[in-house]
Formats: sequence, C-alpha cells, structure tokens
Amino acid sequence: MRNLKLTVAYDGTDFAGWQIQPGAGTVQGTLASAVGRITGEKVLPQGSGRTDAGVHALAQVATFQTDSVIPAANFVIALNDLLPASIRVLSVEEVPADFHPRKSAQVKTYRYRIYREAICPPLLARYVWHYPYPLDENAVREAAPLVEGEHDFTSFAAVDPERGREGISNVRRIFSSDWRREACELIYEVRGNGFLHHMVRNLVGTFLLVGKGTLKPADVIRILEAKDRSAAGATAPASGLYLVNVEY
Repeated sequence: MRNLKLTVAYDGTDFAGWQIQPGAGTVQGTLASAVGRITGEKVLPQGSGRTDAGVHALAQVATFQTDSVIPAANFVIALNDLLPASIRVLSVEEVPADFHPRKSAQVKTYRYRIYREAICPPLLARYVWHYPYPLDENAVREAAPLVEGEHDFTSFAAVDPERGREGISNVRRIFSSDWRREACELIYEVRGNGFLHHMVRNLVGTFLLVGKGTLKPADVIRILEAKDRSAAGATAPASGLYLVNVEY
C-alpha cells in the first residue's frame, strides 16, 4: 500500500469547507471522488487541517493510501483532468507509511487580505475582505507581534464541538505575526505550530478593533490572558483567508 502526498491549491468560495459533509460540496469529498474514479478504490484523503467554508488554500497538504501502481507524476495529470478548475493538484509524491499530513506538520502559515480602497474590483471580491473604512494601520501593525510566542489562545478560538473533550490544550506557539501594506491591500501573515478553529479570523477581527480605536494595542495581551472568546473581536469573513503552506 503506497502513501501518496498531494499538494493542493483551491478557491474555497463555492465549497462548504475542506471536510466531507452529507449533501454539500467539499474539497475533501471532491478529491475523494476524483481519486476513486482513477484507482477504483474508495479513499478519503486526509488533510493537514480543516479549512472552513469560503477559505482558500495555496498549498494544502493531503495524503491517501492506494494499491495503484500509477506513477505519482501521472496522478497530477489525471486528477487535474477530473477536478473542477477551482481545485488544482500541484504535486504528488510518495512518502513513508508513517507520514500524516496533520500529525507530522510542524509549522503552518496563513495569510489574510484586506482591500482598503473605496471600490473593490468585482474579480477580486471573492478573495479579500473589502474594508474601505477609516483604520489606523500603524496601530494594527503595532498590535500584531503581541501574540507571538507560546500562549493559550482560547480567547481567539471558536467553540468547536469536536474539541469539546477535557484535556485538549488551546496552547499554540506563534513564530511570527505581522501586517504589511501592498498597494491597495493590508495583508496579515501569521506563522505558527498550529491554529485553533477560526483563530486567524478572530485575530484579524480583533486587530481591526485596534485600528478603529476601540482597543489599544496593549489590550491584545489582556484579551489573551482572559481566555474568554467574548473578550476578543468578531470573526473576520472567510473570503480573505488563505492557507499558504505547511512545513514538515
């Protein structure tokens, strides 16, 4: 049985997220169907994480096991022939049997894009959060590094039924957290050893409260220490979020 690692990019707009769901189009389900048509096997590719409905990926990692002897490079061609244009398999490679896309992951990077001009181009609207309102971008930049290091991120985590068991830690280590301006966009990039459900979008929503003057940069520390979701800002829209890459 071979263990094949896929690197996949997708436009998440029209999908109900990564994870397979009854009666809904998902990235995992669409991939599983394509692999099944090629190999004749019933497989469910496992991803490095569950991106939500509307979230995009530049390099999601997934694996599946197969008895097929089809060369890895040929899987790239065959899968992209079957998949919708909104999902592209960038590479396929054989990996050791004990490689797992989530458990073996060491670092993930996410990016969030905010379009700051008065009018958002229609062809860009699916891929950014259009926020043309007044914002102190320097304050937003000042707040971002305050979440670096190892912290309990309960204040920035959505309630996740699958993580409702006792003994599950919300502690994560953030290696870098920063905002930058690129032309009309304000872009957040965060790199860490793991992320909780909605964590990046909740961080973005909170940083924007700093930019609006509702919070001061130092309030981010207070929110972290509160370990209370109600202390942080609202969840930013899914459209601006990208899984950039996963490091092993």
